[in-house]
Amino acid sequence: MRLPRRWAVLLAALATLGTGAPATADELPTYSYLSGLAAQLTAPGTAPPGANTGCRPSPEHPEPVVLLHGLSTDTVSWNTLAPVLAGAGFCVFSLTFGTGALGPIGSVGPAPESARQIAAFIDRVRAETGAAKVDLVGHSMGGAIPFYYLRNLGGIPAVDDYIALAAPLHGATLSGTAAPFAAVLEQFGLRDQAEESCGPCQFSPGTAFLAELDPDPAIAPDISFTTIVTRYDQIATPWTTGQLTGPNVRNVVLQDLCATDYTEHFELTADPVAVREILNTLDPAHAAPADCTVVLPYIGPVG
Repeated sequence: MRLPRRWAVLLAALATLGTGAPATADELPTYSYLSGLAAQLTAPGTAPPGANTGCRPSPEHPEPVVLLHGLSTDTVSWNTLAPVLAGAGFCVFSLTFGTGALGPIGSVGPAPESARQIAAFIDRVRAETGAAKVDLVGHSMGGAIPFYYLRNLGGIPAVDDYIALAAPLHGATLSGTAAPFAAVLEQFGLRDQAEESCGPCQFSPGTAFLAELDPDPAIAPDISFTTIVTRYDQIATPWTTGQLTGPNVRNVVLQDLCATDYTEHFELTADPVAVREILNTLDPAHAAPADCTVVLPYIGPVG
């Protein structure tokens, strides 16, 4: 029996486990969260294919694209999107920020400190490329923390497009588990400490950090905001927490474009419909409808 091409590419990526051979930007992208995990295991800490190559933006795409992960690493999150963007002619940059108690996993430390690391990285990207502005693509907390950069760190003039995937902009209930966890911390007198030092904890509903974040697109009317969410999200819940309101906002719900897209929170960064919408946002002159197929959680397209 002949495997569908997407399955063959996925199995080929997983077959590299233990070989120490990371993917390159010239290889076909694997629209699967598992390919990012494979990349992290084979070459931990390596930038995703097509990112951080020292390229210079082109006249067609003058803004470099900065990719910001959630509770993850840039290697895991952007193994699919980075080479797609690079192949489309964009200058792509990524980093892992906010590391701490979970070793190489980022977005663990306090969100304001993560925002400062992001700000410094954006300054470096602009200095290296000569670009006045960057485009931001962030997943999960990486799609929400930049609002702190905009509001508190003077980032508004440095951003053109802001794309947030499954971002807990208004807090995340974690499918109902956030409140019981907060209650346990409260019982042991640890809640205040957690909200000061733990990035994910700061995105629990009702925290002081969320009140300070206040993700209102009106503070940056010249920035174009795009949110991309999935109704099957199990982390940034309710899924509407990832949406914004304003005349400079476009909200995308994957299932409105493709009813058979069952991607959840983690697969979203590799989801083919989401990737197509990111390309459409960053390059509207070449926008095209996404190909609708069956997309499974973690695994990706199966058709």
